[in-house]
Amino acid sequence: MTAEPPVLHVEINPVTPFQQNCSLIWCPQTMRGALVDAGGEPDKLLAAVERQGVTLEKLLVTHGHLDHAGAVMQIADELKLPIEGPHEDDKFWIDGMPAAAQQYGFPPSRSFTPDRWLKNGDVVEVGNLKLDVIHCPGHTPGHVVFYHAPSKAALVGDVIFQGSIGRTDFPKGNHADLIRSIRERLFTLGDDITFVPGHGPLSTFGQERMSNPFVSDRALGIG
Repeated sequence: MTAEPPVLHVEINPVTPFQQNCSLIWCPQTMRGALVDAGGEPDKLLAAVERQGVTLEKLLVTHGHLDHAGAVMQIADELKLPIEGPHEDDKFWIDGMPAAAQQYGFPPSRSFTPDRWLKNGDVVEVGNLKLDVIHCPGHTPGHVVFYHAPSKAALVGDVIFQGSIGRTDFPKGNHADLIRSIRERLFTLGDDITFVPGHGPLSTFGQERMSNPFVSDRALGIG
């Protein structure tokens, strides 16, 4: 008899003045976990890890913007953790984080080179969890999404939000790519998939396909 796959456990901790949703995810079978998008306030994030009794084994990054990756190197150094993600097309964003921190009045931030750049179709393991990597360019060229099929859950960074989508007016942003990523790589996963966005409340792909003013069927004249 095949054992049931573990359910993805998630605690959301908003950080930075941009209230970016850093997700602590963990495997309930092993209590091993990862921080997804450790953008800032490392003490707050590590306190959450301790409170949940989780052993961190890696840091995951959806994309290279400061509010999603600003504290990654500090935590990685302190705990000797590997970094996985994003896609290598976001290297220029990560390299620019120290300057961006000064520009936006954030605490000093260090750039980094991930131990593993991710690409579409890769699998990331956290404890006994296996998360599919989906490359979703548009907001940034190297943005990735982490999808746990058994839990019907996705961590989507700044690709899509409840009632909105990611900005594409940043360097190397592309609106057409973003719409294609959402419609062809996320909505096709199913209407019943709950997603954790980089900012704001949870939603489902079905809800956004029905009502999102930027990418719904109605907004695009589909159906």
